[in-house]
Amino acid sequence: MGKPTVPQPISLEQYGIINTPSVLRNLSTPELYEDAILRDEAHLSHQGPLVVSNPDYTGRSPNDRYIVKDGESADDVWWGPVNRPFEADKFDALYNRMMAYLQNRELYVQDCFAGSDANYRLPVRVITSLAWQSLFARNMFIKATQEELDNFDPGFTVIAAPDFKAIPEIDGTRSEAAIIINFERKIVLIAAAAYSGEIKKSVFSVMNYLLPKQDILSMHCSANVGKDEDAAIFFGLSGTGKTTLSADPKRRLIGDDEHGWTRDGVFNIEGGCYAKVINLSPEAEPEIYACTRSFGTILENVGLDSVTRHVDLDDASVTENTRAAYPITHIPNIEPTLKAGHPKNIIMLTADAFGVMPPISKLTPEQAMYHFISGYTAKLAGTEKGVTEPQTTFSACFGAPFMPMHPSVYGNLLKEKIREHNVSCWLVNTGWSGGPYGVGSRMKIQHTRAMLNAALDGQLEDVAFERDPVFGLYVPQGCPNVPTEVLNPRNTWDDKDAYDAKAAELAKAFHQNFEKFADGVTEEIRDAGPIVR
Repeated sequence: MGKPTVPQPISLEQYGIINTPSVLRNLSTPELYEDAILRDEAHLSHQGPLVVSNPDYTGRSPNDRYIVKDGESADDVWWGPVNRPFEADKFDALYNRMMAYLQNRELYVQDCFAGSDANYRLPVRVITSLAWQSLFARNMFIKATQEELDNFDPGFTVIAAPDFKAIPEIDGTRSEAAIIINFERKIVLIAAAAYSGEIKKSVFSVMNYLLPKQDILSMHCSANVGKDEDAAIFFGLSGTGKTTLSADPKRRLIGDDEHGWTRDGVFNIEGGCYAKVINLSPEAEPEIYACTRSFGTILENVGLDSVTRHVDLDDASVTENTRAAYPITHIPNIEPTLKAGHPKNIIMLTADAFGVMPPISKLTPEQAMYHFISGYTAKLAGTEKGVTEPQTTFSACFGAPFMPMHPSVYGNLLKEKIREHNVSCWLVNTGWSGGPYGVGSRMKIQHTRAMLNAALDGQLEDVAFERDPVFGLYVPQGCPNVPTEVLNPRNTWDDKDAYDAKAAELAKAFHQNFEKFADGVTEEIRDAGPIVR
């Protein structure tokens, strides 16, 4: 069999890439499978998933992420340790070196969209030197129709070359890796970092810059909708349960990670899912587990038996941040439009490594704003390079690494949405209970699901609530299918004095973190945090 016919051939000369033997545009999933295997980029596993390994970059590398400081971005971006500025002339020089490097190479192009709402979507072109990363883009973003491909004009282009390495002494980067967004030129460069999440999150960062300019709230959240068209959104950092908890057999999945909230409702920014799959079980997470056995899924850094080609989801020898990237259509009960009306409930997820926060609590609007701006959780092992065990962290808007603007931009939009649509807000701790990390145990997913179901189905509306004396949160005194002692975290600790000390320590950490936001919020929001005595 000869080489498959390449649909809609294009030239990349506009990017300065010339002398390319072939530009393979929008190849199908089977074609990309074939190329990835023939080029020794990946292995075919039992039951069909494609398994890839990139042990040098097993998570995002946020310290290597930059934004070019020029044009309107110079005034709009919240510059600092998250959004590091990069000089325009340095970008141009690095760009030219990378384009020269890509000459005489076979390259892959996926032309697709970010945004399921046609009124707000962004045409995205992803150029890669690896077949499997082109498949990743095909899985993660929204496919273009033939007619759309015939007239495709990219609004932003991502150029990923994992085998190209930056030279810090020449390029002004921190290391050989570089993820650089240039809003003026509408280009993202990704050098050296082979972790495919960099492609996904770069496009998300772009949308987080463009959407608020249209008064649309961009959110690092999952979303689903019930039979009564009651949408719910789940804020949370990687590893807190956004993907797992939104994949609910009783509710239609809108998306697992990135959404926009317009005057009409919520829409998915992506067309796929990128689930963490370490220790995944068919009992606890049947729908996602099934995707790890499906043709078209990419398994990243998952254990693979070289003889039987069976995958081992419990294998963390490369990283605990093992991932599955699959089209959202692999999930059986999705919302086909990837859109819904305005949410009835907002759930903010935290993985509390201290083990002192309630497993579920109801938030006042002011508390919702406080915890959204705080974005407290624990960074879980492997989600970022160098993170080997949970670390307490505060990430504004539950997604600071992807938010180019000041947190108040997103916070004010959320405040307006909550007020306008009378949304109920909940804080759910999917982290530790009975003690901190290393002493206690991770919250049982069955209990978390029961609490969420009760909140979403209205079963907690008539339950008595008690205010937590440290965090000021309103904790239900009962919940169907959840032992009562689980609801009060202090009751799960053997050493009550140790609990009190840890709770006070975390309360102080909240206040110290919030100091940098205090001038930009009302007194009511400032006073909605934990109670420090």
